Amino acid sequence: MDSLPDAVVQYILSNMSNAKDVASCNCVSKKWKDSMPYIKSLYFPRSIFDNLKSGQIPDCIVLQMVSSIFRLEDLVVYSPFTSSGLASWLMLVGPSLKHLELRMDNLVDQNSSNDSSSKLECLEVARNLESLRLWGVLMVRAPKWDVFQKLKTLEIIGAKLEDSALAEALQATPNLTHLVLLGCEGLRTVWIELLQLEHCKLDFYGLGSCSLTLTAPKIEYLEVQGCSWIRVHETNCLKNLSIANNAGRVYMVDFGKLMALESLSIRGVQWCWDAINKILKLASEVKHLYMKVEFTGDFEALLPFPEIDFVDFFKSHPKLKTFDIHGAMFAALCQKNSLKNVDSSFIIPCLEEVVITVRSPLNAEQKMSTLESLVKFGKNLKKMKIKILRMKSGHSSADDFFEEICRFRYMNHKLISIE
Repeated sequence: MDSLPDAVVQYILSNMSNAKDVASCNCVSKKWKDSMPYIKSLYFPRSIFDNLKSGQIPDCIVLQMVSSIFRLEDLVVYSPFTSSGLASWLMLVGPSLKHLELRMDNLVDQNSSNDSSSKLECLEVARNLESLRLWGVLMVRAPKWDVFQKLKTLEIIGAKLEDSALAEALQATPNLTHLVLLGCEGLRTVWIELLQLEHCKLDFYGLGSCSLTLTAPKIEYLEVQGCSWIRVHETNCLKNLSIANNAGRVYMVDFGKLMALESLSIRGVQWCWDAINKILKLASEVKHLYMKVEFTGDFEALLPFPEIDFVDFFKSHPKLKTFDIHGAMFAALCQKNSLKNVDSSFIIPCLEEVVITVRSPLNAEQKMSTLESLVKFGKNLKKMKIKILRMKSGHSSADDFFEEICRFRYMNHKLISIE
């Protein structure tokens, strides 16, 4: 390194980010120390201050390091800090920051709402942020933010939020293109209106009874977990949609036309049949479909899926290329009347890959008939994977069914695999 020109050394060292490495380089030589102010990114790991000497204060160490940098653009702090410490750093580097990530640590102490609000309000000075990621946020009151005009990406992971606080916070970020809310609890009715939003991932923790209304005419990717009622009317650009509810029921989905939709995933223990039926009808142009819903039923009773006509289903989804179905949907396609009269001209034109999870030996004959029909009519089928999942039976029917599947696989060994 000593033989390299100063400019090359400066360029190499300016790409470091770990605060411990930066501090070590300051002690190597004057040339290295003089290069440190040109770094763009600074990262403080969780345990960096675990072994401080007596009298050393983490907030002051961070302040000393950020104050020595000419133009800091990326700051990541996982180590503990105070609101006053954060305010002092951001007063120095806030105008130049583009990317900020903070571990807030406000969820452990339920009495820390004032400190949480204070930390959030410190962010106001970093008005040129392009991305903001916050961990462990307690937001029971809306932070007093003006407007982050340049903020494109907002991620909040692990949070306790109030409906009104989240709504007001999002009003201060009108130009978001990416929004991620993961592991968020306390929300009941969520209204999001972001006209530039393209990518949205929402994971609401709790009873799964949250309602969501989203207005985002440019939305292309939407993933929602933990909602019972979902309304998204402007969906002309939506290409990827995933809806799941592992704790509650999905009662209602209200979407606009899904003509651009390419990938659809629906998961959960129980969905109302009207919701399933509606989303499948809207997704007529879908290419990739994943279904793992165990039961239907509007109330407490867990009901099986009604019969789904095999031919009608594939005719109404002509572009389907990959199809991953679990027990209930597979059983619904295997009802006695589903394959009773199939037109000889019928084909499944685009289907290339099928993954089927089988959990029960009931109606084995109909299930085998459906498997055979997928191979027969899927003229472009390249791969079928059959997963046998916890199939239990007190008599020989499970063994007989498994033997039939193995025989079927043997007859189509280039196409079918069994797990």
